[in-house]
Amino acid sequence: MLDSTGLLSSVNKRCDMEIGLVFPHCHIKNSPVMRKITSQNARFIMKGNDLNLMLMVTSCAIGGTLQYGYNLAIMNAPTIFIQNFVNETFRERWDVQLKNYQVTLVWTCIVSIYSLGGLAGALIAGPMSITFGRKKTMLLNNIFLMLSSLLALTSRAAKSFEMIIISRVLVGINAGISMNVQPMYFGESAPKHLRGAASLSSAIFTAFGVVLGQVVGLREILGSEPCWQYLLASNAIPGLIQLLTLPWFPESPRYLLIDRGDKEACINALRRLRGCEVQRSELDEILQEQAEAKGLRPSRPWELFADRNVRWQVISIITLSSAMQLCGNDSIYFYAYYVFKESGISPDMIQYITICTGTCEFTACIICNLLIERQGRKILLMGGYALMTVWAIVFTIALCLCLSLPTAGVTGVLPTEIFSQTARPAAYMIAGSMMWINLFIMGMIFPFLVSELGEFCFVPFAAVCFLSALYVGLVLPETKGKTLSAIANDKSIFGNKLLERIIIVLSTEIPLKL
Repeated sequence: MLDSTGLLSSVNKRCDMEIGLVFPHCHIKNSPVMRKITSQNARFIMKGNDLNLMLMVTSCAIGGTLQYGYNLAIMNAPTIFIQNFVNETFRERWDVQLKNYQVTLVWTCIVSIYSLGGLAGALIAGPMSITFGRKKTMLLNNIFLMLSSLLALTSRAAKSFEMIIISRVLVGINAGISMNVQPMYFGESAPKHLRGAASLSSAIFTAFGVVLGQVVGLREILGSEPCWQYLLASNAIPGLIQLLTLPWFPESPRYLLIDRGDKEACINALRRLRGCEVQRSELDEILQEQAEAKGLRPSRPWELFADRNVRWQVISIITLSSAMQLCGNDSIYFYAYYVFKESGISPDMIQYITICTGTCEFTACIICNLLIERQGRKILLMGGYALMTVWAIVFTIALCLCLSLPTAGVTGVLPTEIFSQTARPAAYMIAGSMMWINLFIMGMIFPFLVSELGEFCFVPFAAVCFLSALYVGLVLPETKGKTLSAIANDKSIFGNKLLERIIIVLSTEIPLKL
């Protein structure tokens, strides 16, 4: 195993030897051109083959965060059909004709119960990822998905809207586990220069799942009245793809070495993911993390709240995970039909308008993936919330564009980067819980906001976006280009001194003296 210097020297010597055999009396091998060629060859080898990592990311995300976006989007197309199904079920069972607000209430429960399932998934994701590992957790997660698809598929024949509710709980658990474990898996498997882009791919696949769900939900495909049960069960297909492909890829190298203490398995995993021999610097970084975590057991969520050393990290993930939902973006996909109907758009055109919103988000996620390692995390988060403050007052589609550009993807990266290996699962449990709790709250109150405010229903979210941008600018550090160990151990990079002083003064009830 060679470090970068030894590898460069080896490549240069090999090139010199081969050129010397072909041109024994020529000094071309010492020319600037040949030195440049051999240097480029060395850099190519050092970079390795990122195709393996890309395929692993694709396999994992197809059955992971793509499901979150897909299951957000597919509930919009059959809104009227499922509401009629609920009404007919009540009439056949109890000879009761539900009023409009009662139908809306049942529909709101069907939609919002997804968030409670997600909360349950977020809470069990940490223990599962520690016990089974990141990859195996993603594979086991498909059990919830398949059960959900089966219930959704048979709900119409059984004349049971309760089966739809249970199905939504199960698919919510699936999404809650994926949203926590997948970014952890990617962040621990990618090299430093690709860590942000790999983790951010979770947001790209979420946005792609939204677009895919909107397209499949078109009336010309599965969004018609006879086919809505097949639409709800169609999420089984991405899960099957993951079950067939993900077993071919390795476990997280950091999990193998730090949690299981298997150095050989870690090296093999790195070799398979990089497509070349392991660089000494990367292995040393993981070994350093292992040494720092030696003798420590995985943290529990309540222990992070009590640990003053990670106070600002915990505050940051709570703030940003909550803001990601309280800004109102995901409510568009739950209740797009209501939003655009109140805005005066023809019901026949709504399904095509929703595809425009999903396409905006997907495009913005790709742009963010290209920018994250160039511009850093902080500027994307702060700039995105600042833009959303303005656009939330203007119109809905621009809100989708600005959210996906920086916030949804970067928020998912943060727990991987700002917490140590032992604290990371618990941190994701906290972040995921806050995200799903706030998504549930938004799912319950949003229809009433729409009915009261109409086309101005997104104006109240401007305050959330403004405060989030302010927090990011004052408190959040930049983590671009730093090792995970360096970020977790640097206590000076978090927090603003003035803010910290204000909090201390308020907590002790002593007047602030500037």
